[in-house]
Amino acid sequence: MISSDLTTAPLPVLIRRLAIPAGTGFFFTTMFNVVDVWYGGRLSTTALAAMSLSFPVFFILLAIGTGVSTGATALIGNALGRGERDEARRYVHQALSFALLHALALTALGLLFLPRIFIFMGAQGEYLELALSYMNVIYVGASFFLLNFVMSAILNSHGNTSTYRNFMITGFFLNLVLDPWFMYGGLGLPAMGLTGIALATIAIQCMGNFYLFSQLSRNGAITVFKLHELFPCWVYYRELFGQGLPAAMNMMTVSLGVFIITWFVGRFGHEAVAAYGIATRVEQIALLPVMGLNISTLALTAQNYGAGRIDRIRTVLAVSLRYGFTLAISGTLAALLFTGELMRFFSSDPAVVAVGIRFLRIEAFVFPAYVLLYICTSAMQGIKLPAFALWIGLYRQIAGPFLLFHILTTTLGWGIMGIWWGIFAATWSAAAIAVVYVTWIMKKLHEDTINP
Repeated sequence: MISSDLTTAPLPVLIRRLAIPAGTGFFFTTMFNVVDVWYGGRLSTTALAAMSLSFPVFFILLAIGTGVSTGATALIGNALGRGERDEARRYVHQALSFALLHALALTALGLLFLPRIFIFMGAQGEYLELALSYMNVIYVGASFFLLNFVMSAILNSHGNTSTYRNFMITGFFLNLVLDPWFMYGGLGLPAMGLTGIALATIAIQCMGNFYLFSQLSRNGAITVFKLHELFPCWVYYRELFGQGLPAAMNMMTVSLGVFIITWFVGRFGHEAVAAYGIATRVEQIALLPVMGLNISTLALTAQNYGAGRIDRIRTVLAVSLRYGFTLAISGTLAALLFTGELMRFFSSDPAVVAVGIRFLRIEAFVFPAYVLLYICTSAMQGIKLPAFALWIGLYRQIAGPFLLFHILTTTLGWGIMGIWWGIFAATWSAAAIAVVYVTWIMKKLHEDTINP
């Protein structure tokens, strides 16, 4: 397992070595979900709506997985950077059991409350049955998801992002085969419809467990697996919880932020909501190449912070931002040059396209701000300051939009353009706050190094 060179090797090389595979993995993760949605649409409109209804509930699973993996990456990386390999090994085992216990709790709570949640969201009859048939299977398989999250984090903390990329590429192609097979049946399997899509996902996640664990064992992150080392140790659990909770809650703010924006946009008609949904998908695709930098920044910052190499952390930030800005500006130019084509690819409704074009021409200039936020947040998580992500998320996703949307749309009378400029202002102001805060933290760490 390559890990020690994260504190010694040239940083531009390391960042590319970690970020490119991680970014590729994010791309195939996105495409995996696109395949599920595409096949769901082949079943029926109701099935597709049931999958859409399930997204906020599925997001809870993703948020917890993100929290556990972020905490594990930071703590294992810090231990490796200090040269404490035995402590890192203990964090590995404790992170695995921590993820498993959370998954079991999530499964139990999900099966208990999912019917009430979907009914509260307006589902009934066949709509409700389809949503439950999909999410019940997903929640029963929560353990497979969370174990993959934490094993990916262990690999990342050791400087290995290629293994998880390989799993996601393989999983994507497996999904192309398993989705229709499980949906329509054949070769001894009955037709399972929407349940089949969920089962295909769980089957692939289960395969991922075996593959990732075998790679951890082969590469030395798990040398001797002793069952008693999985028993909860509250010292380690407390640290994992302290590092992971803010990251998980930050993910939750993203979901709340989407809800808030959609609520405000909904006042201007369903065409505006559709346009917002399409434009955000374009934005996500444009930012996919940047996502790998989050992983590389977190892994490199964690190990170098443990090693006391504050100078290298500053370089990680500088190089990552340079790469990120290059990618973001490329996305901005592409979005501006092909705004109409991108919107018309997803919708033929002239009203939707017109609204989406106006939004995307503003949102394209926000891409560099996301780079600042992503990289600064990852760096703070790497130096064990995870609460920053939560506070900046609460401002950017909830407090800022609530204040700005009202002022711009109602007080100033800008209408829907007030929402688009509100998103611009909230994101860029959050990025400015992040830069000021991270600059101050890095200066403080540098001074502490000089004057211990």
